[in-house]
Amino acid sequence: MNDGTVTSSVSEGVPLCVDLDGTLVRSDMLVESVLALLKRNPLYAFALPLWLLRGRGHLKHEVARRALPDATTLPYDERVCELVQAESPRRPVVLCTAADRAIAEAVANHVGGFSEVMSTDGAANLSGRNKADALVERFGERGFDYVGNERRDLAIWRHARRAIVANAGAGIAARAAAVCGAVDVLSREHRGLRTWLQALRLHQWLKNVLVFVPLIAAHLVTDPVAAARAGAAFVIFGVCASGVYVLNDLFDLEADRRHPRKRNRPFAAGNLPLTGGFALAALLTLAAFAAASALAPRFALVLLGYYVLTLAYSLRLKQIAMLDVLVLATLYTVRIVAGTVAIHVQFSFWLLAFAMFLFLSLALVKRYTELGAQRQVASGTAPGRGYVAGDYELLASLGGASGYLSVLVLALYINSTASAELYRRPYFLWLLCPLLLYWISRTWIIAHRGKMHDDPVVFAARDKVSMVLLVLAAIVVLLAIR
Repeated sequence: MNDGTVTSSVSEGVPLCVDLDGTLVRSDMLVESVLALLKRNPLYAFALPLWLLRGRGHLKHEVARRALPDATTLPYDERVCELVQAESPRRPVVLCTAADRAIAEAVANHVGGFSEVMSTDGAANLSGRNKADALVERFGERGFDYVGNERRDLAIWRHARRAIVANAGAGIAARAAAVCGAVDVLSREHRGLRTWLQALRLHQWLKNVLVFVPLIAAHLVTDPVAAARAGAAFVIFGVCASGVYVLNDLFDLEADRRHPRKRNRPFAAGNLPLTGGFALAALLTLAAFAAASALAPRFALVLLGYYVLTLAYSLRLKQIAMLDVLVLATLYTVRIVAGTVAIHVQFSFWLLAFAMFLFLSLALVKRYTELGAQRQVASGTAPGRGYVAGDYELLASLGGASGYLSVLVLALYINSTASAELYRRPYFLWLLCPLLLYWISRTWIIAHRGKMHDDPVVFAARDKVSMVLLVLAAIVVLLAIR
């Protein structure tokens, strides 16, 4: 058994047959196609079982007709691609896959080096035993080498002259050696706990700190019961948000792969299995709603609204210009609503209005930054978004205006009777206005210079100036209370 190298078969001219899913491409083409189809129109979910009743081959054909993945952005295994390129001048190289023919031909044309394509044709599903029979009929018993990666490929390696195991565990390699004497191994890249944690985007839990805002605004930080409930709400929202982020990454594969930084996300890069992502998202969501129901029924309803709106955003709303940023601002504000119901205090509509304008400005920063990155690579559009290059300046003007409106709301609140009920010396709060004006203005200048992180909240958490301003704001609030 050879690990990391593949024995050449030039002198014998034995065809090299290469699998697609999980081997040449570190993903599952059927799952990707279904995700793209559902993102285009969720109602196709009702058609999928009807197509499946006529066989997996028919299902794959109908899905591929409506949602063909972009072969140029798929996460290819460079080692397998190099093997194809190295062997193609010397012997026939065949792409042999259970994927639909339209997908197989698109991949073969992009990778190059393939002399033939064998694939599912809308009728028989070319997988497992069916693929083994087709290869034996085409090339004869022990008349081909086969590159695969999963348990179903054992039925094919049993008839192959040489087995090449790519991206599989040691168990699959050992079983391949048992059914086929000659085995080469292209070891699977390590997918440890760190990769799964990366998919959870734990750093994004920082946004859920917003559930503590009502606790602070109501001056209940020292109340142990209220603080404990707010802490529980923070964790629950984080778990739910991680589940949503996983689903979002699954539905946004193609757009992420076209993005200069998002293409490195675990699912887009093919570092994690898509089916595992669905299982993880379901587990996180169920756990979050179970805990939310135990904390407070109203909190669970707010969490449900957040979840539904986030799904709608992932599937469709993020593609609609301006509506997408309004939804993002709403999702930030919903966290404040959740914190309010978790600790059982009254809503502050001053706070909600302030939050909506401020977070709309940050959402526009996010889109402005994404569009700026795409302008630099001359694509002219933001993949998966409803914006074009000409919207760049308009987003900046709208975002700055929204940010300044949040300062206006803050000023009106300070001058109202509402602030006098909570603060002994509310006039100190006026110092918050110049601090916030400076932070908003500086944020937009950084974005304009192309130095903003994809997520402005993450930027603020890492920015020393933002941290200093936050400390100064806290001091101002303490002076107003005392």
